[in-house]
Order: sequence, then structure tokens, then C-alpha cells
Amino acid sequence: MWPGIPSEEACVRGTRDWPHAPPHRLSESGVYFITARARDQRLLFNTPGRRDWFEQLIFDAFAEAGWKLEAWAVLSNHYHVVVQSPQAGAETLRKVIRKIHSLATQRLNVEDQTPGRTRLWQNYRETHLTYAESYFARLNYVHQNPRHHGLVPLASQWKWCSAAAFKLEATPAWVKTIASFPFDEIAAEDGE
Repeated sequence: MWPGIPSEEACVRGTRDWPHAPPHRLSESGVYFITARARDQRLLFNTPGRRDWFEQLIFDAFAEAGWKLEAWAVLSNHYHVVVQSPQAGAETLRKVIRKIHSLATQRLNVEDQTPGRTRLWQNYRETHLTYAESYFARLNYVHQNPRHHGLVPLASQWKWCSAAAFKLEATPAWVKTIASFPFDEIAAEDGE
């Protein structure tokens, strides 16, 4: 074996970590936290109409594949979701994200009159949430993301985020409990 050359075992699709592409290991069902960013921090969803459309696309694509959307935040140049996979497993996540990004690229290219533009997205990153504290912190992070970026004084005021729905559907005690989970490390890891 040569130094720096991965073994045949390590080269099995999906097991090798590459420096500029996060590994997507989706063999287990469960809850996942997903972050996707526009390439070069482009403001793809810089109008309310675009954010409305993109939020609905996220809802539809995950529902169609049997995923349960638990939290979401759509901003101008990135989005976050917390989703629960179907019982069968998480293997469909790649297809769902690919569909979301492909349909968004197609529509934005028409609207922006840029038919040859193909690379609007950086690679997405998913995290399989396997313990409660991690799950609760990421729920809080997604709910608070618009406030974290200074877009609104209260996250529930951002129309394209699950914070308002969560506040309406959960008990005040549960909202307070989720809000108590810090997300500084998540924000730093996410580059925010």
C-alpha cells in the first residue's frame, strides 16, 4: 500500500472523505440536519416571491419522498432543514436534494435569463442526529437562523422559517426548552 493512496475498501462509493465534498453516509433512517448554500454566496432568493416558491419546493420535494419536515429556514443565499427520513432509510436524501437544487436552478435560470448557468449550489452537508441534545440544539438553530443573521428581531417574524409554526403548535414550556439549547458551536461549524 502506497502512503496517501486509499485502500480498495476505502474507495467503496460513499466511504472516502474528500477535502471539498462532505461525505454523504445515508444508510440509517432517522432525523437529519441539512445545510445547503448558494455558490459564491449568491443571493438566489432575494425576493419574497422567490423565497415563497423555494420554501414550497422544499415542502413538496420532501413530502413526495416520504420525509417529514420538522424545521426549516430559507434565507437569500442558503437554507437549513431538519427532516425525518422514511422508515425504509435515508438513501433517498440525495435524490430529494438533487431535485430541489435542479428545479431551483432551472427556474432561476429562466427568471434571470441565464440559460447556460449550471452551478448555483455548493455541495450540501447533512448530519445524522443521533442524540437528543444535538437534535434540540439544531431545532433551535434552524428556528433562530433569521434572527441570527439580523433579518428580524424575532425569528417568528421571518415568514420563511418554522419558528412561528413551532411557537403556535408547541406549548410555551416546550418553546422555552428548545430555545435554551445553545447553537454557537453549530453556527461556527456551519461557517456563520
